[in-house]
Amino acid sequence: MRKLLVLALVGLVAQLIDGSLGMAYGLTSSTLLLVAGVAPAAASASVHLAEIGTTLAAGVAHWRFGNVDWRVVTRIALPGAIGAFAGATVLSSISTEAAAPWMAAILFTLGAYLLIRFARPLRTDRVGGRLRGRFLGPLGLVAGFVDATGGGGWGPVATPALLVSGRMEPRKVIGSVDTSEFVVAAAASVGFLIGLGTEGFLLPTVAALLIGGLIAAPLAAWLVRIVPAQLLGAAVGGVIVLTNARTLLRSADLDGPVRPITYALLAAGWLAALVLAVRALRRTRLARAEATTAEAAPDALPAAPATPAAVVAGELAATGTPNPR
Repeated sequence: MRKLLVLALVGLVAQLIDGSLGMAYGLTSSTLLLVAGVAPAAASASVHLAEIGTTLAAGVAHWRFGNVDWRVVTRIALPGAIGAFAGATVLSSISTEAAAPWMAAILFTLGAYLLIRFARPLRTDRVGGRLRGRFLGPLGLVAGFVDATGGGGWGPVATPALLVSGRMEPRKVIGSVDTSEFVVAAAASVGFLIGLGTEGFLLPTVAALLIGGLIAAPLAAWLVRIVPAQLLGAAVGGVIVLTNARTLLRSADLDGPVRPITYALLAAGWLAALVLAVRALRRTRLARAEATTAEAAPDALPAAPATPAAVVAGELAATGTPNPR
């Protein structure tokens, strides 16, 4: 019972992170399940089955808050579903011994990407034009495949790519990615069902993750407007990197001083990323404040009152009378 309560808490926290960043529900949940000793395919299958419910709730919440661009959703969801189904089929056919380091490597890479991505200023300005299907289609296909084989990755692949394009508001990027993930999670679950059968799903784990995620989904859709994604992304990236580094070091049979040195270097990199994220956040907020002040300055300065001499000069000019001065 205690384990299920912990998993429910993990599902709640993971959904809060995912709803605020547009990523990391699968990364966070799958990482924990791998640490707990769950087979990679079963971990990914259980997480994706739980995500059917959490992404549906998140999508409805984002829709109500106006965070969804349905044109983007329709163009990225179907390719994502195809990629997720293919990824689930591949992971189901790999042995547990071979899949564990593969999955940990994917999660480690995505976690490192989060660290690097959120240590730099986030682009929030928008340019003209709309995202094209020839960009959204391949993006969804790759993101869906990585998501199913790694136990997570839909958000870390799709969200930054859409943010970098600069053609959508950040909140709509997050809302659209979260909403389209419902289709991706459903397709991955079907692939795991065909490849593993019903015994591939850990139903108590699914239920615990689902309950926690459903509780957090409405709150996460609201938090996306106020939580600084810069800090949250860097923090989550560090946790994922350190946790999956443990699996990779074990798979490589590295003992002795190598492990503590590796952990120390990764922790130092995480701390550096957090410091850079704080600085980037401060610079971004300062730039926004200066831009707001500059826009309001012309309207805020009242016109100087006319002096009596200026009034007299104006009246004389209007009547054609020469100025005695």
